Amino acid sequence: MTDIWETTDPADPRFALGATGVLGEFNAAGVLTAGDVHVARALGLLTHEADDDVLLAVALACRAVRAGSVCLDLAAAAGSVAAAAGEDDATAELPWPEPEAWGRALAHSPLVAQGVVRWEHGLVYLDRYHEQETQVLRDLAERAGRRPPVADDVLAPVLARVFPGEQYAEQRDAGRATAAQWTTVLTGGPGTGKTTTVAGLLVALRAQHPTDGPPLRVALTAPTGKASARLQESLGEATRSRDGEPDRFTDEERAWLGGLQSMTLHRLLGRRRDTDTRFRHHRGNRLAADVIVVDETSMVSLTMMARLLEAVRPDTRLVLVGDPDQLSSVEAGAVLGDLVTGYAARADSPVVSLHTSHRFGDRIGALARAVRDERAEDVLEILAAGDDVVEWVADDRPAASIRAAALPGALAARDAARAGDAVRALRALETHRMLCAHRDGPAGVEHWNRRIEAWLAAETGDPVHDPTYLGRPVLVTANDYGIGLYNGDSGVVVATADGPRVAFPAASGPPTLVAPTRLGAAQTMHAMTIHKSQGSQVDEVTVLLPDEDSRLLTRELFYTAITRARRRVRVVGSEDAVRAAVGRRAQRASGLAVRLSAAP
Repeated sequence: MTDIWETTDPADPRFALGATGVLGEFNAAGVLTAGDVHVARALGLLTHEADDDVLLAVALACRAVRAGSVCLDLAAAAGSVAAAAGEDDATAELPWPEPEAWGRALAHSPLVAQGVVRWEHGLVYLDRYHEQETQVLRDLAERAGRRPPVADDVLAPVLARVFPGEQYAEQRDAGRATAAQWTTVLTGGPGTGKTTTVAGLLVALRAQHPTDGPPLRVALTAPTGKASARLQESLGEATRSRDGEPDRFTDEERAWLGGLQSMTLHRLLGRRRDTDTRFRHHRGNRLAADVIVVDETSMVSLTMMARLLEAVRPDTRLVLVGDPDQLSSVEAGAVLGDLVTGYAARADSPVVSLHTSHRFGDRIGALARAVRDERAEDVLEILAAGDDVVEWVADDRPAASIRAAALPGALAARDAARAGDAVRALRALETHRMLCAHRDGPAGVEHWNRRIEAWLAAETGDPVHDPTYLGRPVLVTANDYGIGLYNGDSGVVVATADGPRVAFPAASGPPTLVAPTRLGAAQTMHAMTIHKSQGSQVDEVTVLLPDEDSRLLTRELFYTAITRARRRVRVVGSEDAVRAAVGRRAQRASGLAVRLSAAP
């Protein structure tokens, strides 16, 4: 929740000028921003709605969207605000309307009658999000109403070859199920073989594709540049056979898969300069692809899912890949989780789940599963055991442990950068990553970036106040289509004959070098937020948990952070913080799951 205002200055921009009654009280308490109040009042004037309780619901719906929900759950509104306020809760004394009377007032409101606000299943929607949710449901239903052609005599032998034996049984079954439907939701935790399944599926679909027409057109995409690059890299890794087993893919199939280019969702749909929510591809100008694979679907907002579905041809196979236990989109919606929940009891469910992990050692995998399943005692037992794979730093002064973890990789990147070795410098960045829940404060990214830079300067004497210091890790924080960099891309400043350049990994070939002056929105990345880390993998992760009363501390956050590690994870935080993280779920109000489960 927005912090309780510490000022009563009427010139403070957080106050809505002229706000009186219930809206004024909730604004003064810090529950509503001035923007929430202004939207509610403007809509009230537009529709001649003067009921304070109805306008409060509209303002709270605006607040809910800012917090990531698609709508406002009216019955849970007071509880969710109190939960967000934490121990300093001063909201219980506010004049909350009685839920049943509140709902009746909404049902008879001209705001609802005129379609400006939607009231359905006890949920209050701003019209835009109700329309998007309805469109997603309609498009999914239309796609489920027909089945794609499957040449099983061609498909089955290829799936048996690329997924041989019992160890690939889940992937083989998933490939068969995916080939038999236009839309598939492919879920699984880290290392369960989601990308391996996609690689084998694409090869099988290509084998059954008609040879007398154009070749199979495949689009690979993800919400961020980092996730997109990781998808392309993972496809290549997925074709490698394990020791002692025969080659599952031919050289020609590997070359074909290696030639597929991944891109961000914005780029796939065709970004328009005048808007971030409308694209060149839409219902009147569909995407040409025969197969579209979307990785890291948990990060896709409701708005982006609506735009994607309207741009996909009815005869295109759409494969939505992701882990529903990870963090959801930073924007409104938790679409992947809603799809999994909504389809759970349906016989026609397009959800295909993978369960067996092949990536992690027992320790990281066991820790991630214990967090996911809300087994706090098991989490603490695994952390307390301590070994070379899982470490717990419960000290309230963890600087020494963090320094020992973060400094070697920073020094290795700096040494490689000074030598002009961009490849080695980029690889050094992948050896360790510090992850924080917050951006600001003593447990935040900004603080720890400064601390690590101070340690680096003390060790090397380098002027780290200069943003072009060699070895500086850089995180792009906004899409820059002019130079082909996207939100989430990471690079490192290296020495070149032309002066310092920021090296970014390329899909193939040598790293891309960009002059620091050409970078727009970018920040130092010795530490990064857990949200920004989604879609990436590094060898070792240090997870800094905030205090237990932090509203950001949730099971999804903790799980996402742990599962960024390939080989080692270090958790820094108190027992209370660990228990809070395991026991608290991120709550996002949405009607998608309920409406999907009730749909015919």
